[in-house]
This record gives sequence, structure tokens and C-alpha cells, in this order.
Amino acid sequence: MIQSIKKSIVVLLLVTAFTSCNQGPTLQTYYVDNELKPGFASFDVPTSFINVEKVDLTEEQEEAYNSVDKLNVLTFMTEDTNAEEYKLELAKVNTILKDSKYEELIRGGNPKDGKFVVKFLGDLDNVDELILFGHAKNRGFIIARVLGDDMNANKLISLSSVLEKADFDENQLNGLTDFFK
Repeated sequence: MIQSIKKSIVVLLLVTAFTSCNQGPTLQTYYVDNELKPGFASFDVPTSFINVEKVDLTEEQEEAYNSVDKLNVLTFMTEDTNAEEYKLELAKVNTILKDSKYEELIRGGNPKDGKFVVKFLGDLDNVDELILFGHAKNRGFIIARVLGDDMNANKLISLSSVLEKADFDENQLNGLTDFFK
């Protein structure tokens, strides 16, 4: 009797382990798996890199700014020598983002200049993670994960006008700006 209970517990633990590990890839695991690989560059950027002291924020914008903790950014720069690798990595990211847990907020761009999509995890009033994904054939792609607490999608979007007026600590962005050249 005790032997069968032990076997049942072991089987239950194994099933739990396999099913919890088999939830498919996430952007977080993709980021961790690739951040040190050749062709990729990663940046963890705290919100302090954006100096908003000289910018007049509305209450909504200040709340949105304070709800963000940091940005995780991963880029893949394409060159003629790794066009096939670029296609493979782009397909992996697109597969991850097709998961129904990622809700689409905005999509835009064109095939010539590049495309982008903004998605999120959670709901509009309580975003767990905001994802910005952009790609262009001749440049590569960029994934930015905005992480924070009690983020609101609409309030976060109101920050776009603030970013135009804010000062950035360029030392923390070395390499990231190369993507946009």
C-alpha cells in the first residue's frame, strides 16, 4: 500500500514537471537563450536612463512612467552572411508572439521600411509585460520588453510624447542606436 502511494506521488511529480516545462517558448526564455550569442545584443535598461525632470508630465503620464521598472532589449543585426539565420530567428520570434497569451495592441509599418507590432501580457488595465517587436530585412530585429507593476496600456502609450522631450543617458544605450542607423 505504501509502495503504491510512493509510486503515485513520483508519477504525479513527473507529470507536473513535464507539463510545466512543456508550455512552449516565451520571449523571456528566447531572450535568455540568445542574449550572449553572436549576432545578438542585449540591454537591460532601467527607467532612470530617461531623465524626465525637465518635462511637464500629466498625472496619467507620471503614473505610467512610475509603473515601469525596466526595459529588456534584444537585437539581432542582419548581415549578408547570416540572412538564413535571420529568417530562422525571425520565424522563432513570430511563432512565440502568435501565442494567444500575447494580446495585440498596435501593428504597423511596411515591407520596404520594416514592420512593428506592440503586444502585451495581462489586460489593458493591468499589463504584466508590454512587448515592442520591430524588424526590417536589411537591418535585423529588435524586441523590447517593458516590465513593471500595475502598468496600464493606454497610459503607457501616452508616454510616447514624453520620450520625444526627455533626455537619455547615451552611455547606457551604446550599441542600441546602431539598429536605427
